[in-house]
Amino acid sequence: AHPAVTATLVVLLSLLGLAAAGKLLVVPVDGSHWLSMREVLDTLRQRGHEVVVVAPEISLHIKPSKNFVMKTYPVPFTQEDMDEDFHGFNKDIFEGGSFLTRVIRLYQRTKKTSALFLATCTHLVHNQELLRYLEESKFDVILTDPILPCGQILAEHLSVPSVYFLQQIPCGLEYQATQCPHPLSYVPRLFTKLTDRMTFIQRVKNVLYESLNFFLCDAVFQPYAELASELLQRDVTVPDLLSQAAIWLMKIDFVLHYPQPLMPNMILVGGLNCAHKKLNQ
Repeated sequence: AHPAVTATLVVLLSLLGLAAAGKLLVVPVDGSHWLSMREVLDTLRQRGHEVVVVAPEISLHIKPSKNFVMKTYPVPFTQEDMDEDFHGFNKDIFEGGSFLTRVIRLYQRTKKTSALFLATCTHLVHNQELLRYLEESKFDVILTDPILPCGQILAEHLSVPSVYFLQQIPCGLEYQATQCPHPLSYVPRLFTKLTDRMTFIQRVKNVLYESLNFFLCDAVFQPYAELASELLQRDVTVPDLLSQAAIWLMKIDFVLHYPQPLMPNMILVGGLNCAHKKLNQ
């Protein structure tokens, strides 16, 4: 197996228990996030662990498999709505334009996409029949992608340890949640096209972009905090939720990403979704 896959499995198996097969609840995020996670699930199932995936009835890539049990729940949108949103998001990200134009376009698209994902999470935590099944199943650990905190809301509700599998979270919430240093002086923010060697003016631009991100993410993630507070019957914030993770499996490395500080429970598994075959000359 790929070294990154092996490292991931060692971490997960240590949480699931080495003496007997464990029960793993998976709350994934659709798209490419799911495609790299699925490979880990296949290997865990081959090693005897029971895997249950919770997903909406409408999705792009999350489909039934012989390697896991799939539990679905209804959502208030169609397949056409989902397809249009994902294609539009990809187009908006890679389309050119000035810095300000890209920020405004990304903000508008993020609002549309966030509404769709929030509806997905809301219908999950309000599905009483599914919640009862999850409560009675007595899972050992939850594996989720925290780019959307729905999985962690369930982890708190079920009082189950959580493992995160991610590349990054908008606005650097992973660094806020882990209290990991993420200095604006030399860590370029996403979509700024800056490097880790910035002039003073470029650093000002980096700070400005981070400030804009703060307002964007407050609008995107605050509804999840309200949803979590409603289910858990206490006031919580999204950084509070995310800070409860036992392990952060980060799909980054310092070959394609700029070096930056990490916390002890942040484990790099970059290259996990690379093909397992030899390259030709």
